[in-house]
Amino acid sequence: MREVGSAGVCEVAVARTFLGTLAYSIPASLVGAVEPGVRVRVPLGGGTAVGVVDRLGLRTDRAGKPRLRELRGVLDEVPVIDPSLLDLCRWISDYYVAPLGVVLRAALPPGALGARAGGGSPARPRTERALRLVRELRTLSERDRAFGRAKRQRELYEMLESVGGEASVGHLTKQLGFGRGVLGGLVERRLAEFVEREVERDPFAGPVEPEPGFTLTRDQVRVVRELERLDAPGRVALLRGVTGSGKTAVYLEVLERQLARGRSGIFLVPEIALTPQTVQRFRARFGDEVTVLHSGLSDGERFDAWRSLREGRKRIAIGPRSAVFAPVRNLGAIIVDEEHESSYKQSDVPRYHARSVAIVRARLEGALCVLGSATPALESWKNARSGRYRLLELEERVTGHGLPSVELVDLRADAGEGPGQDAEDPPPGGGPRVFSRRLREAIAARLERGEQTILFLNRRGYASFAECAACGHVWSCDACSVTLTYHRRRGQLVCHHCGATSPPPSGCGECGGPAPRYAGIGTEQVERRVGELFPEAGIARMDLDTTGSKWAHVEILDAFRRREVDILLGTQMIAKGLDFPQVTLVGVINADVGLHLPDFRASERTFQLLEQVAGRAGRGDEPGEVLVQTSRPRHYALAAAAEHDYTGFAERELGDREEPGYPPHRRLANLVISGKTESRVIDVAEELSEWTRRLIRGRGLAGIEVIGPAPCPIDRLRERWRWHFLIKADRAATLGGVLRFLGEQRGQPGSGLRLEIDRDPEALL
Repeated sequence: MREVGSAGVCEVAVARTFLGTLAYSIPASLVGAVEPGVRVRVPLGGGTAVGVVDRLGLRTDRAGKPRLRELRGVLDEVPVIDPSLLDLCRWISDYYVAPLGVVLRAALPPGALGARAGGGSPARPRTERALRLVRELRTLSERDRAFGRAKRQRELYEMLESVGGEASVGHLTKQLGFGRGVLGGLVERRLAEFVEREVERDPFAGPVEPEPGFTLTRDQVRVVRELERLDAPGRVALLRGVTGSGKTAVYLEVLERQLARGRSGIFLVPEIALTPQTVQRFRARFGDEVTVLHSGLSDGERFDAWRSLREGRKRIAIGPRSAVFAPVRNLGAIIVDEEHESSYKQSDVPRYHARSVAIVRARLEGALCVLGSATPALESWKNARSGRYRLLELEERVTGHGLPSVELVDLRADAGEGPGQDAEDPPPGGGPRVFSRRLREAIAARLERGEQTILFLNRRGYASFAECAACGHVWSCDACSVTLTYHRRRGQLVCHHCGATSPPPSGCGECGGPAPRYAGIGTEQVERRVGELFPEAGIARMDLDTTGSKWAHVEILDAFRRREVDILLGTQMIAKGLDFPQVTLVGVINADVGLHLPDFRASERTFQLLEQVAGRAGRGDEPGEVLVQTSRPRHYALAAAAEHDYTGFAERELGDREEPGYPPHRRLANLVISGKTESRVIDVAEELSEWTRRLIRGRGLAGIEVIGPAPCPIDRLRERWRWHFLIKADRAATLGGVLRFLGEQRGQPGSGLRLEIDRDPEALL
């Protein structure tokens, strides 16, 4: 929007729920200090807020408005966000219909726009006291005269010389044993001084082993050369490489060539795949050029990483979706690893997809964007097949070995038997056993040969529901329309959506029957059954329940790497990016989990998960085997995964989505209305969906339709009832125009109701 009257006024974005920015006048004393990207303190309502200056001057629609309130202060000497990142945030705000201030809050370090933001920096650097030499003694005679009999002071002086003239007081006193009097003696002799120096907080810091020498394969060299030729501003490449094909080696080579040109890089990776192993591989190649940004860091650690990039001291940022905002200088490449991962989509405002944001940022900054996956999202695949992206492929593993063989084990035909699965320990709910005979025998064979096994089940807990055997009542969450999961170790029924817990019931409140039976299988139950079947084996479980502490997942994986664990079992945490050469067997306990969810991406996600977890097997010298237990062996997603046939699956799935018009054939938005009174939610959903239909008709828009409203598949969540309607459109611009008008004109419904606009949704649950 055009600006008018730029002298003495500005537009400010604050992190509130309304769209748009607020206009303020600039006091004469601050005129020279206010520019786009600086944080300012502004009056808002009856209090004060911190915002970011979006632009100088007023938007044209504010012309003739009454007198503006004045800014109360400027918090930064230089902008905290540079012009290109500010442009990116404006695009996100516009495309995803999100308040610009909320987008900026996501892009900046924690607390930068909070009520306590004040004294300049979004967070405070950590400092430590150090001793620094200030005078040089060049000859032995000078040293003899200076120290006389002060032998320890001379030792301290010469030690400081050997380490560059400076060391922390803590290190000198605690590790090296110099008394504080010795340190003070150097200061009294005017040979040294005490100083405060900044300490960078980096939880991944530590000794790094040099990268072992390796040679790229012929296919990897071909891909790198094609990316070099593609390296034009804003170009996008999709690298589809089978698991174990060496995509990471290609990424490293691309980044090294960018650094050689004086440019920087961003490497995005799903959070569950962001392990010290990943970081160490990058640090072995690039040393101190690398820093990590992710939510598991403390606020201080994130601030230090953010500032090191902003100041140009680090040039490679690694992290999950939020790292797409890394303030690197002179961006050369953004790489999105496992680009199909749904975790790249933010679940709350601003509901951006990091893959889309990466593509736009690369275009804005003239950088290369590389999307990589063994199982690309269908949106990316369609763009590559149509020529919009450059398609590059790695079809073979770097070891030269083939992909692991995959066998579908029909649970209807193989009931399983063996220790721990007798009449005293029946299968849960009368259904299939945890282990088929085929899988149990395969695990036993690996243990006998000293090889390792990974077992995958994407469902945590012990049993997925509790049911009364007399009347069939199933215990559900009081706040959500979902069943409660039984966690045996905790002795609780748990809601996996809101976190509510309750003790296991002693009887049925509906019919007065006995205590419930527990049905359905979770990872906790698999762990118990494995222990009964293979009591001699080392077993570890990796899911949200066992990785609550900061480095728990690291400890589990390190134990597996040291061969202290023979069988690693878990949820999707173990499906991504793990490289253990001794793993020759992967067992999928139940491939049907998630296959029948009421979501158009259910088959795609199932195929991707199976292909990814299968890729953990056979990465060393021994061939790999994958056993997939299922009750639907003829389902096309499972059959394609068994053949490692991504292209066959993609063409089938694209065909199935064409008639109903689901992405990638049409653009989609999911609009959810929620509130604590069900009737009011229904009324607003019906009224708002009809209002949108009238808007479309009134504007004569073609190729766009409204579907619904209807209850969400999970129609109650955290005590809020939920209804939704969909908008499908042939063109992104048409959909965007309707969503923006809806957001600006209708805003939030009020009366405790909430409208969520989710553009390009990853799920419709």
